[in-house]
Amino acid sequence: MSDTIIKLSDVSIYQHQTLILKSISLEVNRGDFFYLVGKTGTGKSTLLKALYGENKIYSGEAEVAGYDLCKIKNKEIPFLRRKLGIIFQDYQLLMDRNVEDNLLFVLKATGWKDKMLMQQRIEKVLEMVGLESKMKSMPHKLSGGEQQRVVIARALLNDPELILADEPTGDLDPITSEEIISILMNIAKERNTAVIAASHDFMMINKFPAKIWSCQNNTITLMD
Repeated sequence: MSDTIIKLSDVSIYQHQTLILKSISLEVNRGDFFYLVGKTGTGKSTLLKALYGENKIYSGEAEVAGYDLCKIKNKEIPFLRRKLGIIFQDYQLLMDRNVEDNLLFVLKATGWKDKMLMQQRIEKVLEMVGLESKMKSMPHKLSGGEQQRVVIARALLNDPELILADEPTGDLDPITSEEIISILMNIAKERNTAVIAASHDFMMINKFPAKIWSCQNNTITLMD
């Protein structure tokens, strides 16, 4: 099994036929933690969407979790995404279902069948984010930080090789933001999972230093 999870070489990414990022080359290995920074509209979300197959890559070489993104077929994209964990700023939880049923929905959608194994997996990921006691809670009864922990638990269900987090602390207070970044960094370190976190929260970045990519002028560079 290769340690390289992402390898992009001279990649250009378009959105609605508009060039957003050009000549991107980067590599991510197991256990790496990267911040992705830049002003709004510079391509952070565009890159993340390309990595999970939402935005098509037409030029260069691009491999994620063993899939060639330049040649990937639509029917293969769900299998790519089973190797990834995606964390959204706006949570995207099912508000009419409790925490357990939100996670159960994802397991069923990704092919799990055994009820006992599904229950064990749900308990495990909730334990990993410190929410064992919230299994039966409805999302609207949870704080923003607790909802984001549920989203992280959801991202961990299929033991991903890569976690993509799009502004995971964008709507959270500083103390809760610290808790979320700490959880993500522990996942990278303890589970050897690669993590990319798009962020504009430089207070968190300074407090929890890691490698930083900067999006500007239609390209991405590694900051010193």
